[in-house]
Amino acid sequence: MGLTVPDTSVLIAALDADDTHHDAARRALAAAWDAQEQIVVPVVAYAETMVRPLAIGGEVLRRADRFFETQRIEPLTAPYARAAGGLRARHGWLRLPDALILATAMTLGADRVLTADRRWVEVDERVEVIASA
Repeated sequence: MGLTVPDTSVLIAALDADDTHHDAARRALAAAWDAQEQIVVPVVAYAETMVRPLAIGGEVLRRADRFFETQRIEPLTAPYARAAGGLRARHGWLRLPDALILATAMTLGADRVLTADRRWVEVDERVEVIASA
């Protein structure tokens, strides 16, 4: 069984039908589930994704809560933080939350990292950029 780590961009798009990348994000996550891969959500991606649902509340928040109840949320640990620091040292353009997501995936030995950010392919060969149709 493989391990897939989605970026915040993928999670936000999957939960928001109006997002430009909605269909691509849903397809990418569905492919991972169909392949019986374990989806691991770094806690920083969970926090970033929950901003809008918490601001709006109601059904948007309930939908996000239902989605995340079925996911493995990976806590931030010192090894992930150290690896993220190393990524930032080598890739100064990389934002800290993004470095933490990538570091989590790399430290766990993930098979794939899903993102909508094309720049991430410069950081790790496991990065797969979701494509909008």
